[in-house]
Amino acid sequence: MAGKKIPHVLLNSGHKMPVIGMGTSVENRPSNETLASIYVEAIEVGYRHFDTAAVYGTEEAIGLAVANAIEKGLIKSRDEVFITSKPWNTDARRDLIVPALKTTLKSFTSVEMNPSWQQGKLREFCKQKGIHVSAWSALGAYKIFWGSGAVMENPILQDIAKAKGKTIAQVALRWVYQQGSSAMAKSTNRERMKQNLDIFDFELSEEDLERISQVPQRRQYTGDMWLSENGSCKTLEELWDGDV
Repeated sequence: MAGKKIPHVLLNSGHKMPVIGMGTSVENRPSNETLASIYVEAIEVGYRHFDTAAVYGTEEAIGLAVANAIEKGLIKSRDEVFITSKPWNTDARRDLIVPALKTTLKSFTSVEMNPSWQQGKLREFCKQKGIHVSAWSALGAYKIFWGSGAVMENPILQDIAKAKGKTIAQVALRWVYQQGSSAMAKSTNRERMKQNLDIFDFELSEEDLERISQVPQRRQYTGDMWLSENGSCKTLEELWDGDV
């Protein structure tokens, strides 16, 4: 990826954010040193955007990676790396949630979005409000306990990828990009890290986009764990405002 420019999107805050980022949510989290080495490799490959949250437990490792990358001369300063985070349940208090949302949602919102959950209604709303949409689970959380093969094993995406000489992941990420959104893609494999960035040398045609619009839609992350008879959301319909 040396010398290859990753496009940026201009946020309402005035900051420029790379449209492809490295997701850092992990299962069975390894040591900070191990994670930092992975993130340094990502920086070396060309990533300048990392997505995290306090609940991921990866913030310190990202900090170590940035410091190591500066020491190795891969980047000159912290300013070269864009880091996104998000409010979590600990901010869900009356005195905390509004300030937390004001610092994040006015610039962009991060939601599950991919060819098998296209979020057309939400994207249109955000477009009207000037809110940038960033996609997590852009590859359908493939081989993650709550995900599925709805994206990576989809025959339509397989056909398009074969025709263009690209991977299914590249087609899915390119689809997100052509919707005007940014995407988070997670991998610890150097070659796949490169592939996930290498989506700017081809385009999906109108015919491709029309075919992808026919992909069966279903949410991968259902959110069952947040339902409670004693809580504010007792059903999935209540949790997702009817958009299940």
